[in-house]
Amino acid sequence: MSKVVLITGGARGIGLATARAVRAKGADVVIGDVDEAAAKEAADRIGVRGLALDVTSRESFTAFLDAAQEAAGPVDVLVNNAGIMPIGPVTEESDADARRCMDVNVHGVMLGTKLALERMLPRGRGHIVNIASLAGVLPTPGLALYNASKAAVVAFTEATRLEVRDRGVHVSAVLPTFTNTELVAGTRSPKGQRNCEPEEIAAAVVDLIGRPRPQVVVPRRLGAQVRLGALFPDALKRAISRRYGLDRIFLDYDPEARRAYDARIRA
Repeated sequence: MSKVVLITGGARGIGLATARAVRAKGADVVIGDVDEAAAKEAADRIGVRGLALDVTSRESFTAFLDAAQEAAGPVDVLVNNAGIMPIGPVTEESDADARRCMDVNVHGVMLGTKLALERMLPRGRGHIVNIASLAGVLPTPGLALYNASKAAVVAFTEATRLEVRDRGVHVSAVLPTFTNTELVAGTRSPKGQRNCEPEEIAAAVVDLIGRPRPQVVVPRRLGAQVRLGALFPDALKRAISRRYGLDRIFLDYDPEARRAYDARIRA
C-alpha cells in the first residue's frame, strides 16, 4: 500500500490500531490527536509520525494537513476517526457535553472531509474514510447524544459520497459495533455477544482502502441483521432490546470505571 494515510484520534483505540495496520501494509502514516504528547509517544512506538490535531479547529486541521503533506506528501487517505462518547440518561447529559459531542464527532468529521476534498478533488483521486458506528443506525437508551452524532456522520458521509463519486474521490463510512476501547469503559457487552477488538475495525479499514465501498459494518454479519431489523415493528424491536440487555447497557453502568475517560473528554 504505497499511500499517504492520515488518521485523526490516532493516539489510542481504533485510530492507533488502524495506524499500525496500514503501516504494516507499507503506507506512510501520520496520526493526529488533541493529546499531542500521546500522539508523539504512540507514533514513536509504531514507527509513524505524530502531530497535534484539534479536529474542531479549522486552523489546527489545516496545519495538520500541511505538516503531513510536507513530511510525507499529498494525502491519499484521510481516516476521520476522532470521537467521544458521553453516556447516561438524556436528561442528565449537560449542554456542554452535547455541544462537545457534536463538535468533535460531527463537525470534526465534516471539517476534515471538506479540507481533504479541497486537496483531493483537483487531483481527481483520494479516499476519505469516516468512522461512524452502528449507533448511527441503532438508537439505544442512554446513548442519545452519541446516537445523534453518529447518525449525522452516516448521513453526511453518504450525501458527500454521492456528490463526489464521479470525480475520482471515494468517501466511505465504517460502522463498528461495541469495540473494546475507552469509549465503553464501565459498560457490559450485550448478552451472548462479544465486543470487537480495535484490530478488527482496523482490518476492515485496510480492506476498505484496498477495495472502496460506500459502507462497511463490523462485524460484517451484523449488516444484514441491521437492515432486516429496520423492518421490524416497534414491539419486536423492544423485545429484542430487552433480550440482549440493550435497553439498560448505557443506563446501568459503572461511573467510577468511566471517571478517567469522562474527565479526559471534558478537559
